[in-house]
Amino acid sequence: MRTAIVSVGDELLVGDTVNTNAAWLGERLAARGVTVERVTTVPDRLADIAQVVNESLAAYDAVIVTGGLGPTHDDVTMEGVAAAVGKSLESHAEASAWLADRGGYAADNGEPRTVELPAGARFLPNDEGVAPGAVVESVYVLPGVPAEMKAMFERVENDFTGTETYVERVLVDEPESALAERLAELQRRFGVTVGSYPGDGVRVKISAADPETANEAADWLREHADAVDD
Repeated sequence: MRTAIVSVGDELLVGDTVNTNAAWLGERLAARGVTVERVTTVPDRLADIAQVVNESLAAYDAVIVTGGLGPTHDDVTMEGVAAAVGKSLESHAEASAWLADRGGYAADNGEPRTVELPAGARFLPNDEGVAPGAVVESVYVLPGVPAEMKAMFERVENDFTGTETYVERVLVDEPESALAERLAELQRRFGVTVGSYPGDGVRVKISAADPETANEAADWLREHADAVDD
């Protein structure tokens, strides 16, 4: 399964908020064997949200959109997603009843926008907050607040499936440039996927379809490089 993540929020683009949601989702999806092939950050602007979601929907099996849910003037994500899939926004009876029961925006302030979802969308309750999420076609719309996003994703996590991969990591105390030929040989010899991440040493990530191959490839690299304990 191939997915894209769209993060919505001016605060992400100017550095006021670090985009931890995309990193968390990438890790959770990878653990399920799902491939994240695109992560895009867009401003709180309807046209940009609609364009990127539409493009991603055409290219990937599923799209996860986070941020921009609620009653304020810049919460335009639901409207952008509705435009991307060619649907209108409609007051969702189940979402409205759920929010009123919780004493949320709609109940307290008479704010209708909070419970307007794309026509035909599946309502996703917000266990940690008040702004509901939705699933429309293969677009999953989740809140931007990390605790709310995580709780809501766990409601739909089983929708995301793929081929499980097994990972081994090796820390190498050599320059990345010096490892290039050996990493290429590692891929050829074992048919694994190799990623290298320089920093405090080079962290080599080895991914394989079975644990035995991952272990064998990691052992080979430890024998042929200046590996250190993590």
